[in-house]
Amino acid sequence: METINDTLTIPLDHARFHLGDVPDAWQAWYADDAWETVSIPHDWSVHMPFSKEYSSGTGYLAGGIGWYRIHIAPDAAWRGKHIRIHFDSIYKNSRVWCNSTYLGERPNGYISFGYDVSDCFHFDADNIISVYVDRRELSDSRWFTGSGITGRAALSISENIYPVDNGIFFHTPRVGSDSADYEIVNELENATDKSSLVTVTNVIFDDEGTLVGEAVSQTTIKAHTSMQVTNAGTIQAPKLWSPEAPNLYTLKTYISYQKSYQVHEMKVGIRNFRFHPDRGFFLNGKSYKLKGVCLHHDAGCLGAAVPYEIWCRRLIKLKKMGCNAIRMSHNPHMPELYALCDVLGFFVMDEAFDEWEGPKNKWWQGHNVYPPKHQGYYTDFPVWHERDLVDMIWRDRNHPSVILWSIGNEIDYPNDPYCHPDFMSMADSCVTGNNDANKPEAERMYNPARPNVERLAVLAGKLCTIAKSADTTHPVTLAAAFPEFSAKLGFIDAVDVAGYNYRENLYAEHHLAFPDKPFLGSENGHRLQDWRAVTDNEYISGQFLWTGIDYLGEAHGWPIHGSSAGLITLAGFEKPGYYRRQSFWSDTPVIHLTTIRKSDNCVTFWGETAEDAYACEFAPSAESWNYCAGEMITVKCYTNLKSFDLFLNNKKLGTYEKDQDKDCVITTIRFEPGVLTAKGSKNDISVSHSLHTTMAACQMSIEEYTLNQEACDIIADAVGYRNPIHQLEVTMLDGNGNRVYHDSTLLHVSVANGTLLGLENGDLADVTEYTADYRRAYRGQLVIYATDNGTTTDEAPLTVTVSGDMIRTETIEI
Repeated sequence: METINDTLTIPLDHARFHLGDVPDAWQAWYADDAWETVSIPHDWSVHMPFSKEYSSGTGYLAGGIGWYRIHIAPDAAWRGKHIRIHFDSIYKNSRVWCNSTYLGERPNGYISFGYDVSDCFHFDADNIISVYVDRRELSDSRWFTGSGITGRAALSISENIYPVDNGIFFHTPRVGSDSADYEIVNELENATDKSSLVTVTNVIFDDEGTLVGEAVSQTTIKAHTSMQVTNAGTIQAPKLWSPEAPNLYTLKTYISYQKSYQVHEMKVGIRNFRFHPDRGFFLNGKSYKLKGVCLHHDAGCLGAAVPYEIWCRRLIKLKKMGCNAIRMSHNPHMPELYALCDVLGFFVMDEAFDEWEGPKNKWWQGHNVYPPKHQGYYTDFPVWHERDLVDMIWRDRNHPSVILWSIGNEIDYPNDPYCHPDFMSMADSCVTGNNDANKPEAERMYNPARPNVERLAVLAGKLCTIAKSADTTHPVTLAAAFPEFSAKLGFIDAVDVAGYNYRENLYAEHHLAFPDKPFLGSENGHRLQDWRAVTDNEYISGQFLWTGIDYLGEAHGWPIHGSSAGLITLAGFEKPGYYRRQSFWSDTPVIHLTTIRKSDNCVTFWGETAEDAYACEFAPSAESWNYCAGEMITVKCYTNLKSFDLFLNNKKLGTYEKDQDKDCVITTIRFEPGVLTAKGSKNDISVSHSLHTTMAACQMSIEEYTLNQEACDIIADAVGYRNPIHQLEVTMLDGNGNRVYHDSTLLHVSVANGTLLGLENGDLADVTEYTADYRRAYRGQLVIYATDNGTTTDEAPLTVTVSGDMIRTETIEI
């Protein structure tokens, strides 16, 4: 009788951990009883104090050497099976042993990988997986990296004829509204000593569980070889994937041989897309502009070990802002983030490298403070680039959200280190970049001893060839930093889509120079004119703002330990600039007020004054109506309405028209305590926003960020598991229940029947240890991350209590 066995995946959620080198820890006999027990994923860096002695580039947090030991009890049912251990990410330079048998190393700290442990797995004692992590290089990146087993780990048990890692590939060569053709490539491995006749059945179910596609093939696979088995078919009346309707299907693959089945399951989507050199980006025949943001992978106090619920909250806020695209900067991110982009409806640019053969400047004493250090991936690139790139592509190619492979970010930065005799000096150029400030004159000048920039065209061609050999269904791009020069030397010739960073001024010229090349903004500033460069030019597919969310690292100097370039803080709260961007990108009515003293208008991050730039989001405006009587206050209203009315204490100050050539509406009024309100309507939908004069905070609200049960089920189903993570948003209030924007009360947090995972306020100057159970509110807000202990009941619920001086204590039970 035939049996059906789901491929068994066992999460490895806990490990014993030791910070520091232990030379014998790879030996199975080593006693690790005294080691700390930690949850996986784990980032030891955020469990260490901030210190100025560490690198500003990586957020002033420690690294070092760490050891993990994972104990796995055997199961007799696994005997004779194929057993493999998987790691989503280990940062970095990992070495792995199973029962003292060395399995291999992986320098790249972002890529997913695994090892076959079938031959060294024990069934008469616990199995010991030993993991060595070397993160002694603190200046190895331009942003925070984290340290340790930062992604999920798992053990998989399958039959001995099995799909190789990420070896099942679903794609749709033809998509129409009436039907869609699909093709499924199954890359199988036969680890037995005999040739076997194998039946491969791929079945597809829609979101209601209805069978919509089935294809079967039979083939003989020789012993100890691999083989591709391809199935194809047609789905009638497909539910296409799009940002508005991110429909997903379930693909189940049954592998049958010697009277047994095994089952492998994944989520897939049906869509087609293309980039046109004159008309931009199309999905399912419909034109789209990519309204994208760049993202780094950390989450403040949680470091690089981020539960997917935190990303879910962040992405939903970005979606509400009007964002529809994510650039994974500048490395592969956690697998769950791609699944969330699938289910929430985001396009994804997946990026492999920030360095090739040449090192970049790594700031360790503050941004652009010389001298830099040059640690990093470039030392591993010559040996590992092909495997790392192919593994990223194979892992992520089934996600309907993914539309681009990026082979590199800002590799072509001039004279850093690549140079050319036709470009003698940065000092002779009217265009400089982020890393030019304070650069010594000698580094700006042409030096024939440095590598020639023409080498980059050769490397780009090789990487494109590797990407195409791994996958022909997605276009390849790169993010060029200095295309006014490098493009003339062949740097973008091999890519399918040219990505330019902050070079909107070149769009028209290069569209003519490269008429067959689609273009997009791979990294862009926040100015309205940068967005207009997209909307005014049909051939530009979109833009990716730097950045969507603040991130750790790339810090300008102690105590600042992160970048404030985002529209959302590290705590996941919206900045004023969020609403400005929402007024550009969202189709729903938007109206939002911010204010600033007229005398405080100053130069912004992007080099413009707040007044003449019409309130760039980096100006020091506030969602506050607290000033001194009689002061002249600049009021800014971000809106996509044609007009709105402004009221002060219910007295109408006037009707204001929106100039479509301006970021927002700006007016100056004399401060009077009370309530400032903007009101308007669009498509018969009325909207308003008010700012209140507040007293000192005396109380707070605590609200758990939650989704409805159906949404939670859909997301957990797409991600593949559930996490009991709770996100509690704390807001400081005055006696009238209004948010006190400038409050910075020191808050203490205690958790009963659970664990406090971290506190984040989004203040990049707050270097309170992330392990502390206290933190100041910032702009009147704080987020609490907590989890229950697995045994909570109605009688003993997870209970979080928050207290502060002169503030009413609040408790929430979950």
